[in-house]
Amino acid sequence: MAKRILSISFTFFIASLLLADGPSDNVPDKVRPVPPKGIALDEADRAKLQDGVEALGKEIAQLRRDLKNKPALLESLPDVQIYHNAVRYALAYDEFYNKKEVAVAQKLLDQGIERAKQLRSGKTPWTTATGLVVRGYVSKIDGSVQPYGLVVPTTYRADSPHEHRLDIWCHGRGETLTELAFLNGRQSSPGEFTPKNAFVLHLYGRYCNANKFAGEIDCLEAMADVRKHYSIDENRIVMRGFSMGGAACWQFAVHYADRWAAAAPGAGFSETADFLRVFQNEKVQPTWYEKKLWHWYDCTDYAVNLFNCPTVAYSGEKDSQKQAADKMAEALKEKGIALAHLIGPGAGHFYERATKDELNRRIDTIAKHGRDAVPLHVLFNTWTLRYNKMFWVRIDGMEKHWSRAEVDATIGPDGAEIKTKNVSALTIYFEPGTCPMEAVGKSNVTVDDEEVEIKDVPPVLSDRSWTVHLRKKDNAWEVVEKRDDGTLHKRHGLQGPIDDAFMDSFLMVRPTGRPLNGKVGVWTSAEMKHAVEHWRKQFRGEARIKDDAAVTDADIAAHNLVLWGDPSSNKILAKIADKLPLRWDRQQIRLGEETFASEHHVPAMIYPNPLNPKRYVVLNSGFTFREYDYLNNARQVPKLPDFAILDVRTPPSSRLPGKVATAGFFDEEWKLPAKEE
Repeated sequence: MAKRILSISFTFFIASLLLADGPSDNVPDKVRPVPPKGIALDEADRAKLQDGVEALGKEIAQLRRDLKNKPALLESLPDVQIYHNAVRYALAYDEFYNKKEVAVAQKLLDQGIERAKQLRSGKTPWTTATGLVVRGYVSKIDGSVQPYGLVVPTTYRADSPHEHRLDIWCHGRGETLTELAFLNGRQSSPGEFTPKNAFVLHLYGRYCNANKFAGEIDCLEAMADVRKHYSIDENRIVMRGFSMGGAACWQFAVHYADRWAAAAPGAGFSETADFLRVFQNEKVQPTWYEKKLWHWYDCTDYAVNLFNCPTVAYSGEKDSQKQAADKMAEALKEKGIALAHLIGPGAGHFYERATKDELNRRIDTIAKHGRDAVPLHVLFNTWTLRYNKMFWVRIDGMEKHWSRAEVDATIGPDGAEIKTKNVSALTIYFEPGTCPMEAVGKSNVTVDDEEVEIKDVPPVLSDRSWTVHLRKKDNAWEVVEKRDDGTLHKRHGLQGPIDDAFMDSFLMVRPTGRPLNGKVGVWTSAEMKHAVEHWRKQFRGEARIKDDAAVTDADIAAHNLVLWGDPSSNKILAKIADKLPLRWDRQQIRLGEETFASEHHVPAMIYPNPLNPKRYVVLNSGFTFREYDYLNNARQVPKLPDFAILDVRTPPSSRLPGKVATAGFFDEEWKLPAKEE
């Protein structure tokens, strides 16, 4: 089996080289499609599969009605829908890549019908099955059903309270890895690692994006779904991945270091600029704001967070993607941390057997001990409030986004000592039963060498819980009653940039009125179509869309609103136009001291929704990386900041939706700052 898996990995690597990462992929004006166009199907095969899709679709619709009053069974409907979607998408979007997939599609339809019959009879045997199991969940982001694969250990018993270890696996790059191929693979092979008595969760990750953006949220949602249905030990969850999946593993390890017992990244990339230079031989020339936005996914910037997560990296000795671990080792060395980096002698882009055995031995030993859920010492770096938590420390405010924020916190019987940099507000919180401080007398909190007196708050409650909110005022720290003072400011989940709106539930709002001018109207219509189509292609979902007149109060409460058009054509935009940090009429767009002719300019922007400041409003933008960036996952980072004014006289390209006339970030209070260069 080991030889077979190694062979598969090597074959996949060679196939990947033939498809991606060559010099031709550095030419923005000549971009091949990702995913690629599929083969032509025999008409009889297509008709038979289409009939099967329609039959299964009708059965799913009927089940949804029939199980409306049986929530426990209705909860399992996504486990049927994954089969329907896999074949439906492949047919609708020409995503069959070889003739053998016709038989695969028929098999999946048959499996979907079988599960539907079982569900109708009140049975869900796949939920207690062991071995290779595929399941699905409904994503909060777009309401789509997303698949995942499981390896369920033979020792699992649904009626047993025993908690199992869970390993999460992020897959490598596969431009033809449709839902059809993913489900087939997850029912055919257990994958690279199958630890004894452990569950393995194989993420689809919304296709081929290195588990970034919606692919990142896919991990959190799939993991939550598994923990909901199976008995999982939250202190023995291991993050793993190889190649593109190794890149994903690096970013999960540094951004969510307090969630894992261990991380085991293999190959991949860990930052953007040097990887593209070394691996892609690309001359990278970012704008000032693109360079700042690299701080979202550049793992080297968050390397110190691995202080909180035992990590063992793997690289083949002759693999160019060894660069990822080398860069992380350099970043960790600057912090006084030595990376455990296992190198397979003579190996290319695959796991060398003996080194793989040693990797497993180390990870198994760490997982056996489990995660330290309440460490006495926490080191935490972040560049954005999107990632604001590490164990019992939460950063609630930054002095300046996209600059490094640091927390070094220790806790002991007598109190807490905290040192910060670029932090304006933070919370110390311990769940009941977890606080290591003594529940007798007053507790001491020192922040940046300044003694903070806690007034009218017991040091630790008798249930061993403790929560303290701290805020910096006039360069001095003070205790406050509430985490949020209610003012408009950047906070977790409401900090931008534009791409952040697509990490949570969003609704595309289509304009129905007459635009201010024809050129901008044509552009917004085309760009909305592009955003919807490419959301499906790259994040494998179906964006929610409503006409502006149909948007309800419930929609405003539940979703980030993506408003297309202008104040004349979009009723929602007209309603909030005077509450946004720009002025837009038939003659001009005014942004601070700058003005732009409305005839051929349009704003792309993210801002707290004036109708619901707990949600975003986005003007005229989908996710901001485009076709050129699909060719290498290290390019898939934000391309626009909080706001931009686009000159639509320059047609959209594979890199940008138009010429960027100006762009920038709002300050920490969502105000326009002084112009940056």
